Amino acid sequence: MGARTIGAFLLHGGLSLRVGALTQSDSSPMEEHGMIRDHDYRLAREKMVSTQLIPRGIKDPRVLEAMKEVRRDLFVEEALIGQAYNDHPLPIGHNQTISQPFIVALMTEALALKGTEKVPEIGTGSGYQTAVLAKLADKVYTVERIRPLMVKARNLLAQLNFQNILFKAFDGTLGWEEYAPFDAIIVTAGAPGIPQPLLDQLAEGGRLVIPIGNRFSQELMKVTRRKNSYNQESLGGCRFVDLVGLHGWKE
Repeated sequence: MGARTIGAFLLHGGLSLRVGALTQSDSSPMEEHGMIRDHDYRLAREKMVSTQLIPRGIKDPRVLEAMKEVRRDLFVEEALIGQAYNDHPLPIGHNQTISQPFIVALMTEALALKGTEKVPEIGTGSGYQTAVLAKLADKVYTVERIRPLMVKARNLLAQLNFQNILFKAFDGTLGWEEYAPFDAIIVTAGAPGIPQPLLDQLAEGGRLVIPIGNRFSQELMKVTRRKNSYNQESLGGCRFVDLVGLHGWKE
């Protein structure tokens, strides 16, 4: 599989939150995003799936349907709405990005979700990947080191009525041990190596999808746990922002 240029998000912090009621100190989804935009962009999503995902080998019908359903335009800044369904990452602030649609679909498909899984997401970012996962898994545990990004994503996903997501502002390289073991784990930032806590928190047969390499390019790896051994498979070249934390890069 050829090299790709893709974008993602980061991690780190110390606060756990459920999707739900807003506090007075948090900005509301209305303030952050305005009212949910009237234009649904259904045709743009269908074109994205038919021209960007299926020709590149994305086959899982549940993943394709989720990519048709989740509105990427809601997770980008208003000035970038016209580019929301284009084949590239977009900036979301704090030196982070929302990944290109293909990489979201590729990583999600590699998790092989059936609908019964507990899935940590290391790097909430905009919340777009979180929403796709929440359509496909039983529960999503998303960790973000940049609290303003976490709050913004939490507010939007609450407004969109997602009920199966837990949020935590924390160092994502430590995983979320309280709810381990996990059926699948997704890491949306590039790491110098696979964080040991994430391997330890994988259930037997669990899948971990993570970009591994240097700060300029990585290999997207799928790791499957078989008792005390781990099978690794490369899904191709990629480029992500840094995974910052105790078991990742230093800031």
